[in-house]
This record gives sequence, structure tokens and C-alpha cells, in this order.
Amino acid sequence: MGAAKWPVLTAYDQDHLAHAAMPLGGIGTGTVSLGGRGDLRDWEIVNRPAKGFTPRDCFFVLRTESGGKTDLRALEGLIEPEFYEGRDGCRAANHGLPRFRKASFACAYPLGQVTLSDPAVPLKVRLEAFNPLVPADADASGIPAAVLRFVLTNPTGKAVKATVAASLLNFIGADGRNGTIGWADIPHVTAACKQNRNRFRTGGGVQGLYMDSRGVEASSEQWGTMALATTASAGVSYTLGRQGLNDFWTDLRDDGRLTNQPSRGDTPIGALAVSLTVPPGSEKGVTFLLTWRYPNRMGWGIGNNDGGNVGNYYAVQYKDAWDAAVKTAAALPDLERRTVDFVTALCNTPVPPEVKEAALYNISTLRTQTSMRTPDGRLFGWEGCCDRVGCCQGSCTHVWNYEHVTGFLFGDLAWTMREVEFVHMTRDDGFMNFRTPLPLTFPVQWGVAAADGQMGALMRLYRDWQLSGDDSRLKELWPKARKALEFAWQEKGWDPNKDGVMEGAQHHTLDIEYFGPNPLTGVWYLGALRACEEIARYLGEADFAASCADLFARGSSWLDKNLFNGEYYEHKVVPPGRLENTIPGLIWNRKRTDLRNPGGQLGKGCLCDQLVGQYTAHVCGLGYLLNKANVRKTYASLMKHNFREDFFEHLNVSRGFALNGDKGLLMCTYPRGEQPKDFSGCYTECMTGFEYSAAIGMLQEGLTAQGLKCIKAIRDRYDGRTRSPFNEAECGHHYARAMAAWAALTTLTGFAYSGVTGTMTFGAIEGTSLWSNGYAWGTCTQKRSGKGVKVELKVLGGTLKLKTLKITGMGEFARRESRDLQSGQTYGVRQP
Repeated sequence: MGAAKWPVLTAYDQDHLAHAAMPLGGIGTGTVSLGGRGDLRDWEIVNRPAKGFTPRDCFFVLRTESGGKTDLRALEGLIEPEFYEGRDGCRAANHGLPRFRKASFACAYPLGQVTLSDPAVPLKVRLEAFNPLVPADADASGIPAAVLRFVLTNPTGKAVKATVAASLLNFIGADGRNGTIGWADIPHVTAACKQNRNRFRTGGGVQGLYMDSRGVEASSEQWGTMALATTASAGVSYTLGRQGLNDFWTDLRDDGRLTNQPSRGDTPIGALAVSLTVPPGSEKGVTFLLTWRYPNRMGWGIGNNDGGNVGNYYAVQYKDAWDAAVKTAAALPDLERRTVDFVTALCNTPVPPEVKEAALYNISTLRTQTSMRTPDGRLFGWEGCCDRVGCCQGSCTHVWNYEHVTGFLFGDLAWTMREVEFVHMTRDDGFMNFRTPLPLTFPVQWGVAAADGQMGALMRLYRDWQLSGDDSRLKELWPKARKALEFAWQEKGWDPNKDGVMEGAQHHTLDIEYFGPNPLTGVWYLGALRACEEIARYLGEADFAASCADLFARGSSWLDKNLFNGEYYEHKVVPPGRLENTIPGLIWNRKRTDLRNPGGQLGKGCLCDQLVGQYTAHVCGLGYLLNKANVRKTYASLMKHNFREDFFEHLNVSRGFALNGDKGLLMCTYPRGEQPKDFSGCYTECMTGFEYSAAIGMLQEGLTAQGLKCIKAIRDRYDGRTRSPFNEAECGHHYARAMAAWAALTTLTGFAYSGVTGTMTFGAIEGTSLWSNGYAWGTCTQKRSGKGVKVELKVLGGTLKLKTLKITGMGEFARRESRDLQSGQTYGVRQP
């Protein structure tokens, strides 16, 4: 134990704790968040978001006894002043408990450490909290558990008797929808807590409280089980149904042990304690496991028909919360080691800290209620989360297009999304619904094809094929993928004259249609043409590959010639005039769209993500889609026209993600005038997913200082004092688009991988860098020696197919045949 074994990427002092909330939980399991002062907040484990939901009587306390003095207080830092005022006084949960005077928070997600001290307490405390996160192992990264280890350090010259105790309310039946316990105003959403029960269990290396319910309907979304267990083998005491806070406090203060009382009432409060002695000058740890299982997830929950129970993958892995605790405890040393190895490798990568922070902390979105896994293992996602419900359902293609965490860390999960898009959401004519219903057999509610989403899905198919080298999956999806591209060529569609330029009604990520040629959808289209050209050629479809290549060349040339204004790419607005001039399903709201004078058009605006297709093409290894000089100039112009050093004088007519002294990259500006009267309100916002795509594009073009400035501006906004470092919002909390940040790491390290050819590439970057292709991960160490370089490639997890290792600008090292490197193996070479 000890802070030395856990890496620290960011440290937050006492003035930056109020909004720090690190989600603890696995992929598709929901989370409970560790607050910066050591509290547990936002209990979002019951199949839905629940921001602000902190059930009463859920806390940890420390009792110490030394030199005849006894002290008892919550294992939390002081409540921040912003929570002082409310209808009943302080709004913070459990506000009446004594607390530690000093607190700080250190983190390298998912490893969070809260340090507590107080002159009246003889021990110093470090809470080490985490949930396993291991690349290429979605099951190890999908455990419904929060691991909480309290490390007690005794700096005094006397032994200190100590007890760490946890209090937990059995709130099964409630999910935070209405913020209350024990009653419901919307029966199908929030079941009542009824006849809940606490029991003590032991075995499998743990002992503690198991919580279930005999009264909540087993078919309810809020029905499930919870467990609070400890790995301690001695000094354990408990109560199944503690009484009021004063009685609990008195009982624990007396001798440091809990007196068992029976479980009673609909919401019994259980408590679990571990007593120990900490010798002078030493430290000891107490580990608790908080686990849960809520098996009944209900579709997307849209409208009156939510599609029924689609279930949870993690509920198939564990028969109940106690099973999750036992299995987690048994594997805990290995799970912690692998998590620490991954995080340490990332933290040691020689790139700026803001890049590592953005890449690492946004992984948390995969483990919040933004993401879910159905029992068949498929991954689905909202766009983000509202306070009580998911926001914008359906694994929306034009949002998830931007992110690369899933592909590079969990390749098999990424493939499930491609399979859903092309097998289930693409019609025989190539029309792809950009929002997926749940269950998949449920009628499609959103019969709209998104130009950016559909073209981006083709690029992600290419990415996932390259990272995996899985020809069989590619061949299975290719027929529908080809149809998805050919759909653009239909009469009255996106490119009916097959000139490589999108022209028709192009629905896109701002939930409007652009009419006429524009860079946003136009460049996505070019990227899809390049991806399909490469796939078709590999599969022996030479004629189709040639057709794609021809369209790409003509379209690329046209955009450079007709849309580039010398600084950036503009939009030539061409209204369709009448509905019959477009294919049904290309316009989001046909009744409200004025097709003679459509609103929300870009026109001469300088759009933040106008080159998002180019950014994605570089991540995928597809090269330049437009003139290289024009691309670089566009990114320089974005920095010139859209970056704000502050927002004191900026008029924002929409949502506020950057305020006052914040810095950020605006969605759109009109440096040449001619701003439309009915422009999109989103243009005046700063949204991190868009900012990342632009910033990484700058990095790709060698505008390193500018790109890093944009990324640092984002992370400075999410500093714990004003916003949570683990919750970059857009249309809801924990927004999926922000996971685009991972590509900044691959860009600066120059990492690329093709499982098709067995080729791994790195930039010439001295030091030890993390790499991950979604199926294996490890480190690459480069050491310069004169004009040569020594390279050592380590595999720390998974199996890597390797034939050629390239260091950009230094040469390549090729074997006659591919070699499968297993976890723990090293491949070393020297050049010259």
C-alpha cells in the first residue's frame, strides 16, 4: 500500500474539490462517484442517471483511541460553502457529521486518492478508490464494484486503536428519479422501497452485508441487490438495522464495535465496521467493496413504450451483488496490478499532462450511464445523460463518430457497434437509421439518415478492421457497408450526379440539415470514399475501388477549388425548393423545415469541426482528403477566428459551457460577415468534443502549440472547482463525443497499427509510450544512441500480431513472417 504505487496525474487542493466527482463502476454497470472531499455522491447504479442522488445515511466514519482520548468523525473533508444555503440549511448529504479539517484529492483515473488530516486526529488517512480498467479486457473493466481502501498512517510515537465503519441505506426500489426514498410519483419509473432486507454473509474471502428486497417487484427496473463487504478477516462487527444517527454514534464511540440489531422497516440501514491497531510509525489498510446488480434495464425509455426489459450484460456475469463481491475480491490483486500498469504507462508517456488527462479522464464516460451493454455483449450508448434520464438515445452515429476510445481500447465492443449499424440499422437500399432502437427488434422510431453519421460509420468500419485485422468480420459487414455508400448516389440523394460532392439535404450532428456543398459532410464523404476504396481493393472488387478513387479525386479537387476561401472552407447554400426534391428520410422535421429558405445554414461561417472528417482520416490512416496546405491553413484560421481568451464580452445565445475567464474554441464565427439571421444557436457555444477534434487536427498538421492550447483550455475549465474533471458536458453529462480526446495521445506519440499487415508505427519520440490497439496493449521505449535508436516493445496484455515495427523518420524493422507476441513478451531492435 501507499501513494507511491499508484501514479498521480492531477492533484486538486482544498479549493478545487467541490465539483470533483470520479465515477466508480464498470462499463455498462452504472457508477457511484467519489467526491473530492471523500464522500460518495451521484449514486447512478440503478439503470439510469441520478445526478445529485445521495441516499441518506450512506457514509464512512473513523474512530480513533489514543492516550485516553477518543475521536469519531466522518471520513470526509469539510463541506464547501456553496452547499451551505438551502431550504433546510445546508444542502450537503449527512451535513451534521464532524469532518476532517484538511482534504485533498489526487487522481490518475480510475485511481483516486483522497488525503485527510486533522490536528485532533492521531492518524492521517488516505482513501484509495478505484474500479478496474484494463485495455482489451471489457469484462475486467465491466465489474459492478467500487473498491474503497482506507490507509491509516500513524505518525505518532504511540499505538492507535482505530475502527473504520461504513453506513449504508438499503434503498432498493428507488433510483434517484425524484430524489426521495420510500415513495414514488411515477410508478413505472420509480418503484417504492418495500420490505427491503439486510443480511450478514461470510465466505469467499469476504464478509459483510447483503441487501435485497422481498417487496419490490422482481420485474421492476429498480429491483436488484447490493452488497457492502470487507476483505478483513478479523475485527469485524456489524448491524443489520442501525437506529438513529445518535444511537449509531454512541454505539460506535463506546468501544469501536457495532452492536447488531435486526433488519427492520422498508429501508433498513446496515453498518459494517473493521477494528484494528496501527503501531507507531506505520500504516495499515482496510478494504471495502461496494457492489451491486440491477438486471432490468428498460430500452431507451422514450415515450410511453420503452421497449421492455433489454437487460444488462453484467447481470449475466454475476448472479447477485454478493457474487460480484466474492469474485472481485478473489481477483483484486491482479485487477489492481493490471489497472495500475495501464495507468502508469499512460502517465509516463512523454506528452504534455493536459493531453494525458483529457485522454484518460474521458474514458470514464464508457462506465457511466451514457453507456450500456445488453446481455449479448453489445455496446450501446446515449449521447450523454440528463440529471435523471439518458439524453438522445440510439448510439447516435454522428456523435459516436468523433470518439476513438472504444476502438483503441476495447476493439470487440467497437465491432458490436459496427455490427448494429450495418446489419440492423442499414436497409437493403443502404439507408442507415442513425439512432438505434432497443431492443433491436423494436420498430425504428427515428427513420432518418444522417449524412455525417453514415459516412463516418464507414470510416470507423475501416478503422476497426485495421486495428483488428479481422477479415471475417469485415466480409460479413461489407455488403451492407457498400450499400451504405452507394445510397449517396441515389436520385435526389446526397450525390446523385456522382461527382464526389454532397449536394442534397444533409442531416448532421447539429440536428439540422445543410443544403448544398459544405465542408462538414463533404469531407466525411471523402473519407468514406477513401475507406471503401481501400476495403474494396483488398476484397478484390477492383472496379468498385476504382469508382471510389475517381469520385474521391474529383470531389476533393472540387471542394478545394470551390469551398476554400483562402482561410477556411465555406458552405454554398443550395435550398432544394420542395420536398419532392429529396429522398424521404433525409430531413429531420419535414413539416417545420422551410425548403425555400432553410434556417441554421452555415454559409460563410468558420465552423469548428469543418474538417472532422480529415481528423478521423488521419486517425484511421487514410491520409489527406484535401489539399495539405489548405488543411493546415484552415486549422490556423480556426485558432485565429474561433479561439477566445475569455468570454466577458461574448454573446452566447445558447448553452453555457464556457463563461467569464474561461478559454475555449467557439463552434462557429463569421469573420467575413454575412452571418445568417437564423443561424444555429449552437454556433455561439464551446463544446469539448468539437474542440478536441479541431485541436487534434492542429496537432496532426504540426500546429502543436495551438492544439495544446485548445486542449489545456478545456481541461482548465474542468478543474474541480467549477466543473467535474470527469464530466465533460454537451447535450447532457458525460458526453460521448468528448472521448475524441484519446486521439490526441495517438497523434503525439505517432502510434498507428494495422492488424491486416501486422505493422506498428510510432513517431520518433524518446522515452516510454503507451500503445493500445483494442486487442493488446503495452509500451514502446525508444532510446537514442548517436544517429541510431534502440527500440523495446513490450506487450502487457492481450496478443499482438507483429511483422513490421516502424519509427517514423528512423526506419523500419521487418520480420519474414508475422509473430504473435503474448502478454509479458518483449521485442527489441536497434537501428542502425
